[in-house]
Amino acid sequence: MEGGASVDWHHKVRTIARCEEYYDHRRCWLYVSKLKYAEVTTINSDNYRACWLVRHLTLTYPNAYNIVSFDKLDYCSSLNNTRVLNDKRNFTFYHGDITNPSEVMDCLERHNIDTIFHFAAQSHVDLSFGNSYAFTHTNVYGTHVLLESAKKVGIKKFIHISTDEVYGEVRDDADDLLETSILAPTNPYAASKAAAEMLVHSYQKSFKLPVIIVRSNNVYGPHQYPESKTSTPPLEPQLLTLLEIIPKFSLLLHRGQPVVLHGDGTPTRRYLFAGDAADAFDTILHKGQMDQIYNVGSYDEISNLTLCSKLLTYLNIPHATQEELHKWVKHTIDRPFNDHRYAVDGTKLRQLGWEQKTSFSDGMAITVDWYKRFGESWWGDITKVLTPFPTVAGTDVIASDEPVEDIQESMIVDTDDQMTLAKKRKINGISVGAQAVKA
Repeated sequence: MEGGASVDWHHKVRTIARCEEYYDHRRCWLYVSKLKYAEVTTINSDNYRACWLVRHLTLTYPNAYNIVSFDKLDYCSSLNNTRVLNDKRNFTFYHGDITNPSEVMDCLERHNIDTIFHFAAQSHVDLSFGNSYAFTHTNVYGTHVLLESAKKVGIKKFIHISTDEVYGEVRDDADDLLETSILAPTNPYAASKAAAEMLVHSYQKSFKLPVIIVRSNNVYGPHQYPESKTSTPPLEPQLLTLLEIIPKFSLLLHRGQPVVLHGDGTPTRRYLFAGDAADAFDTILHKGQMDQIYNVGSYDEISNLTLCSKLLTYLNIPHATQEELHKWVKHTIDRPFNDHRYAVDGTKLRQLGWEQKTSFSDGMAITVDWYKRFGESWWGDITKVLTPFPTVAGTDVIASDEPVEDIQESMIVDTDDQMTLAKKRKINGISVGAQAVKA
C-alpha cells in the first residue's frame, strides 16, 4: 500500500482515542520502512503530534512500513503507551538521544532508513526565557546532527516539523500568514526553531538534501502529558505545547482544584485534534513536494479564558456566577512576552487533499472523557506536575508552593461558553475591548 488516500483511517484514530492503550512517547524518533522495496521512512517523534503519527502509520500500513521509534524516555514518557504496538511486527523501539551523533548514525544505518520525519525539540516557551542554552543545544545542534547524519546515509526524504511560532505574533485584524511570510520569532524557543529551519534550508541548497518543512498549529487529544505553557514553567527540555493546557486543566478540575492562567487569559490559540494532525502528516508524506513548506492550520481559534469555560461545562462544574468563576479560574504573572495569537493559512496543504475533520466540540469531548477515565493512572502519581510551577531535576518532578491570585476583573461568559474580561486591555500599545473568538 503506497499511499493513504483510499484508507479511511480517521475513523480508526477517533475510535482508538477512546481506547485505554495509546502510543505516546516524547523526544523519540520513528522510522518507517517499506517492506516490499526495503526502503525506510524515518520519523523523529519527540512529541505528541508525532506519537499519533507513529500509531497511525504502524496500524494503518502494517504491510507497507516498518516503524522504529527513537526515544530518550524522559520523565513524561510512559511505556504504557507502546504496549498496544509491542506485538506489531512493523514496530521497533530504539533508546537514544538526537544530540548524540553515534546513536543517530547507528539507528539510521542499522535500520536502513531512507525518510525522516524530524519532530524532536524542546518546546516549552516559558523555560526558553530562563534556560535558553538547552533550547539551542537540542533544537539547533540536534537538528544539525540529524541533518549531517541524513546526508551521510543518503536520506531520500527529510520532513522537518517546525511551528507556527516562527512567524511571531499576528494581530487580530491581520490576514492569516502564508508559507512565504517573513519569520519573526519573539521568544528563544521560536528563535531556535527558526534557526533549525535555516539549517534545513542550507542542507537543501548546499547538499541537495530533499527536504520538506512543516509549520503546524498546536495539537490536542487523549494521552497527552498534563503540562502546560499556560500554567507550568518546568526546568525540563520537553515539548510542552500550549494545548497541554487541556489535559492539565481537565485533571485539576476533575480533582476539584482551580486552574491557573498566565496573565489575563485573553491570548488565543488555534486548536487541531491529533487525528487531524496525523492525517496532515500522512498527506505530506505521500503527496508533499520536495523543497516546499506547508502550514498545518486549524479553523478553531479560542482564547484561554474561553477554554476554561468550555472545560467547566464539559465537566459539569457550575460557573454561572462571578463567585463560581473566581473559585475555579485563577491567574499568575505573565511570561516576559506572550504572543497574543498565531494564525497561519493552510490552503496549500488543503490543495493536496487534507482537511480538518474533527470539530473542537467533538475533539474536546473525546479528550476530556479519556482524562476522566485514565488520566489519574496512566503516568502514575502526577500530583506534583499539576501544581502551578513544578520544576524538573533529571527525571524527578518537583512541586512548588508559588502563590497564585484571583483574577480581579469580572469574567463574562455567553451562551456559547465564550469568556471575556470586563476590562479593556492593550495590544501593541492600543487599547481594545476584550474579545472572545468563537470556536
